[in-house]
Parts: sequence; C-alpha cells; structure tokens
Amino acid sequence: MDNYDLCVIGSGPAGQKAAVQTAKLGKRVCVIERAEVVGGAAINTGTIPSKSLREAILHFTGFKHRALLGASYHVKDNITIEDLIHWCQHIIKAQIETSRAHLNSNGIDLLPGTASFKNGNWIVAVHGSDVEAINADYTLIATGSRPARPDDIAFDTHIVDADGILKLSELPRTLLVVGGGVIGTEYASMMQALGVKVTLVEGSHRLLSFLDSEIGESLQYHLRRSGMTLRMGEKVVRIELVDAPPNAQSKDGKLVQATLESGKVLRSECLLYAVGRQGNTDALELDRVGLEADHRGRIKVNDNYQTQVPNIYAAGDVIGFPALASTSMEQGRLAACHMFGYESESYRQLFPYGIYSIPEISMVGWTEDQLTEQDIPFETGVAQYEEIARGQILGDVAGMLKLLVHQESRCLLGVHCIGSGATEIIHIGQAVMALQGTVDYFINTVFNYPTLAECYKVAALNVSNKLAHM
Repeated sequence: MDNYDLCVIGSGPAGQKAAVQTAKLGKRVCVIERAEVVGGAAINTGTIPSKSLREAILHFTGFKHRALLGASYHVKDNITIEDLIHWCQHIIKAQIETSRAHLNSNGIDLLPGTASFKNGNWIVAVHGSDVEAINADYTLIATGSRPARPDDIAFDTHIVDADGILKLSELPRTLLVVGGGVIGTEYASMMQALGVKVTLVEGSHRLLSFLDSEIGESLQYHLRRSGMTLRMGEKVVRIELVDAPPNAQSKDGKLVQATLESGKVLRSECLLYAVGRQGNTDALELDRVGLEADHRGRIKVNDNYQTQVPNIYAAGDVIGFPALASTSMEQGRLAACHMFGYESESYRQLFPYGIYSIPEISMVGWTEDQLTEQDIPFETGVAQYEEIARGQILGDVAGMLKLLVHQESRCLLGVHCIGSGATEIIHIGQAVMALQGTVDYFINTVFNYPTLAECYKVAALNVSNKLAHM
C-alpha cells in the first residue's frame, strides 16, 4: 500500500489545482483518474470543447464582422460538424498535454482507475484487473459531474445531452433546447448563430436568474433578435420520438416531440436536454466513510470545502453551484491550503462569472436586485459599446458595461457586462473591487485607446454625474 499526504480523486480543474498546490507545499500527492486522459469534463467534454466550439462558430460564420460587412457575410459557406470538431480537437489535445505536464513537473503520481473508499484513509483504484490500494492522510473528492439523464427520456442521435451534442454526425436544421441554464443558453445561441432554427424552453420567466436583471433582459432581447424562439415559464412533461408528417423538415423521417405542461407540442429534428448535472459520486462507496450525496450526487461541505469527515474534502462540480472551471480551480487550491494549515488569502465574494453565450456575458460582485434587498444605496453607470471606438471597430454596437456604485462611499459594488470581450474586461473591475477602490479610479486613470476598457471611464463618468445630484 502506497502512503500519501493527499489523494485526489479526479484530475479536473479542482483536482489538478489541489494536487499542484499540495505538491508545492512539499507533500506527497497522487491523483486517481478513471478516464483515459486527464483534465476531467472541463477539458474533454465541457468548458474547453464548448468554448472552442463557440470560437470556431464565430470564425466560420463571420459573426463578429456582420455589423460591418452585412448579415449575409460568412467566412465559410456550408459549415459542417467536421469543420467545427477539427478546430476543437486541436485545442483539447493541447490542453490535455498541458495538464499532464503540470502534474508530472510537480512530481504528482497519476494513477489510472475508478476510486472508492474502504475507510477514511484507505482508497482503492480499480483499473481493469489491476487493483491499487492507497493510504492517505487527506482525500479530496473532485470527481466532477455529468449531464443529468432522466430515466424516462430515451437519449439517442435525436435526443442528446451536452456531451452528445458534440458527437452529432451533422448539424440539424431545427433544434429544441430544454433548459435555459448556462449550458442550455450557450449551446442554443451557438446553434442559432450557425443558422439552426432554435427554440429554447425554460421553466422560469428569466434566463440565468442569477444575472443582473438588466443584463438578463438584454440577453433575451439579443437571442430573440437573432431569430431564436424563447418559451419562458414553460415546463416539458414528455419527450418522445415520432414519425415526421409529410413535408416536414426531417432527414430520416423522424422528429423529436416535446409536450409542454400547458399542452403545447413542439417538434424539431434534434433536442438538447440541458436541465442540470449529476455529481459523479456513484462509485465512491461514500457510505463506508459516513458520507452521503444528495439526489443530484452533490456532497455538502463547509466554507473550507471540508465534509463532515474532517480529513475528506470536496471541490468543484461535485459540491454544486457555481460549478465553473475557474471557481473549481480556486476551491481546490483553498481546500489544499486548509488541509495543511497554510494561510492563503482569497476573494471568494469576488469570484467572476463568465457565460460564453453569443453575446458573451460576465459579472462580478452584487446585482441590483441583491443591493435593493439588502437596503444598500447605490447608483448605476452605463457605457454602451456604440460609444466606444473599439466597439465600432469590432462591429459590436450592442454591448454594454454597467457599474454599480455605493452612493455614499463611491466604492465599486458590482460590474456587469454583455458583449465582445466581456469575460476579459470584467477583471479590471474585479481588481478594483478587491482593492476596495472607488469609481474615481476609472475617472482619473488612462486606458489604452481604442480599447473596450474605455467603457469603465465612460460608465464612471455616467455614474459620477448622477451622484453629483445626490
């Protein structure tokens, strides 16, 4: 039996960062990975593939330049799945190699196999007929998640989840997306940009309800304007494969039919089911160490990512929201630091959110609704991309940056952005908030010209003018 200071189960963002952090503290670490390659869902089926797909779509469709060159402009006509997958596979392969190199360079042992607990310190990894036993002082569960698949839905080439949509043999002409969360919204907007006729069904009356309401409304406006049909406040009660009626658009004589709670019936060539994800905890034998997962396979942890068993931690998708690669990385790092008593500063309240829809969205800090609920006096400042030279150069005149500022202290409370580069420029506001800066920083500093960063100065001047009347 090999002895380790830390055994990490899963090599995704949380697992990898926890392992590297622990190794840098001079500890002996192993990572157990059941897949043939490292990186978890983030590199292989989730974050990297979907974001690479988005970039490929923007390139081949010429989407970014249509405002300047016309709505009919395309870099390539008749875009195929092969065009898109080739682009994505190149990036995925590079990321896998990079992730493996980080583990190797830090002296971390990578063990293949499916992990399960025997007791609080004893874990076994089963790989085919090989069984390896590991004794570890601490264990981090970073097994990630997979798309939720209800038993009453027969997934096939017509009905797919977020993993299956990347394996389609050809683009459908019509697509029904069930679920308006991050994944559903991202894929729906990508397919719409490709010219697929998309209908998105969401049970709530707002897409991505955690967003600032103004940004959320702007997203819905842009999606509808692109030609997408949004069925808000509707729930799907039945999904089935039916024979296509005469003259219907169908390549094999079949259509997917979704029946809504309201009685409406929707049909399409393909359906993407994107309602939630399931934590990968089935094989861990959690009951042997006194732990249990909820119905979604998620494990409960405290603020230090520690389970109710003191030497077992969990991080990443397996603990639930926000389930983003960026936040998972930080959770893994912080868990490792806490295990071994290493003090590490973190700005947990300033974790940024990035939604890679078309248009792109990002946010950090408070929303208007949250500030109102907490009775915190604030004012808003807005900059439209059409006011900024860089926005015009990019052909994105619909984007906007929004600042939320405390009425009395002038401190920056939240930053919200929709449009090109949103997930990049949000970090300027994030840094100012972490340093407890005021909106005056943006007024007094100089930004490169022309850049989207200038939006901060325009928005700051906008809110400053409003505050002058207070």
